Amino acid sequence: MLNPLASIARRWTPSPRTLRRAALSAVVMSVLIIVTGGAVRLTGSGLGCDTWPKCTDDSLFATPEQGLHGAIEFGNRMLTYVLSAAVGWAIIAVRSVKPRRRGLTRLAWVQFWIVLSNAVLGGITVWMGLNPWTVAGHFLAANALLTVAVVTWHRTAEGDTAPRPRVPRPVRRLSWAIAITSGLLIALGTAVTGSGKHAGDSSDVPRMPWDWTNAAHLHAIAAWIVCALAVAMWLVLRAVDAPDDTRARARDLLIVLLLQGGIGYVQYFTGVPEILVGAHMLGSSLMWIAVVRLALSMRERPLSTPAIPPQADPELAKA
Repeated sequence: MLNPLASIARRWTPSPRTLRRAALSAVVMSVLIIVTGGAVRLTGSGLGCDTWPKCTDDSLFATPEQGLHGAIEFGNRMLTYVLSAAVGWAIIAVRSVKPRRRGLTRLAWVQFWIVLSNAVLGGITVWMGLNPWTVAGHFLAANALLTVAVVTWHRTAEGDTAPRPRVPRPVRRLSWAIAITSGLLIALGTAVTGSGKHAGDSSDVPRMPWDWTNAAHLHAIAAWIVCALAVAMWLVLRAVDAPDDTRARARDLLIVLLLQGGIGYVQYFTGVPEILVGAHMLGSSLMWIAVVRLALSMRERPLSTPAIPPQADPELAKA
């Protein structure tokens, strides 16, 4: 007896465009859940729902007594279901491709397990009264989801052959250096927010045990390192005459870093207003997408072309 996914795959084959859009929907929702999660913290609604998985001990939903904070927190929880639907749609589309692509299917299922585990981590964060370490872990797990979603989206346009390099090995190593330092940059960002004033709730929430200005300075140093590496990558790609799309990915990263750096400095010198912090979180997601796409563009997996049966080849038919 076929399971539901196998039954759907037996009856339906998505077009390449549908497959790409399904994978992209998971990317978009991954970014949106990061931004709205930030909005929960920035509006002081992190404990708008008293517990988890219910919103209160007696109600699954937010109650009028919880006011706007309860509505915001509960709304973000409901958005997790939309994210799950997007990931589910990606799983169905990937599973229905013919011939079956097991590696791509595994990537789609990894997204499902990250969503599930991060939902539990979010509940633990509420139970622990917005402990900054669990909040940071919740954010980093959301970025892990974004990473897998972007890789899945990219792989939908590729084949399943062995990866083939498109640039020299030192350039590929530079792309990995950018990815590693960018990941460190994002992690240091959680140290800034974990010790800063936007604790996520109006009550007394614990903070990370260091001065947030020192954390911000360290975060800025890491950002300058990423910028320097990105400029070096842009120059190197021109020198080695890299493919146009790879050079475009390097250009996109530079643009995002320029905008993200500008927002970061403005928010620091204006007292970290909520709207700019939210924009900075969006910029963080866009930066990471640009970093991952740049790294992936360093190699290719050509689509395999199925052999044409002799009777279907008009030239052979003439012979």
